[in-house]
Amino acid sequence: MDQKPSDLNQYLQVSDEVAEAIAQGKPVVALESTIISHGMPWPKNAETAKLVEQTVRDCGAVPATIAVINGKLCAGLSHDEIDLLAKEGLKVTKCSRRDLPFIVATQGLGATTVAATMIIAQLAGIKVFATGGIGGVHRGAPESFDVSADLQELARTDVAVVCAGAKSILDIGLTLEYLETHGVPIIGFQTDTLPAFYCRESDYAVDYRLNSPAEIAEALAIKWAMGLKGGAVVANPIPEKFAMAKATIDHAIENALADLEIHGIKGKEATPFLLQKVSELTGGDSLSSNIELVLNNARLAADIAVKLSSR
Repeated sequence: MDQKPSDLNQYLQVSDEVAEAIAQGKPVVALESTIISHGMPWPKNAETAKLVEQTVRDCGAVPATIAVINGKLCAGLSHDEIDLLAKEGLKVTKCSRRDLPFIVATQGLGATTVAATMIIAQLAGIKVFATGGIGGVHRGAPESFDVSADLQELARTDVAVVCAGAKSILDIGLTLEYLETHGVPIIGFQTDTLPAFYCRESDYAVDYRLNSPAEIAEALAIKWAMGLKGGAVVANPIPEKFAMAKATIDHAIENALADLEIHGIKGKEATPFLLQKVSELTGGDSLSSNIELVLNNARLAADIAVKLSSR
């Protein structure tokens, strides 16, 4: 028997603030939670998560940090719940699409990836999501078949993802090929090339350059009004003063990938391992850049959400 949308209320918990904003047509921005539990150490992770929420508020939108708390798919967390995820850190289950029903069934604690955040955002009625960088096709994927579930979610779920492009630890060319095959548009915000997370540019072009939040909101609204399912990648380059030299990042990534191979780390543990290793190899510079690019994406996502809500 097909499940009715109303039945989802037993699994979904939307905070009063977020629910009221959605009901009144106010702008809301979804935020992921793996950056809290798996992306940074305590207490920097909690501080950053709250700063990102405040940045969204300062731009006129309501933040909805998303996670699984005691088996509930939560859209909108309290500061205590953010602290819980931050303190538990790597003990928290990293949840993608496949993991959600099991964490709900066991009334567990889960931090949502891009894919899982998109799913819960769509269930709650949120159209715009800000994150650091999307997952993608990993280097060596022709042999390992290591492809992030984020990409398939972008193909099926109607949520726009504002990010600093694909994580630079990935095979960016193959990531773009996958997204093209599945009809996911890559929008460059004031850029002709896809940013590569810590770097403002890569060797790859975006599908469309749009220069204002209003233009992006218009294109997204038309896409969904035409019944074209799936999300969109809104690629927002890291602010220039926080960008890192490509040679520095490439060197750190090559060393991190070598360590990954030595330790035999695969699957969903690969990305946090690589990001942590890159942070160590860059003396913490990459962590500072990571925080700044997330804040930058939160600002743009809020601006897009405001424009969408006013149409």
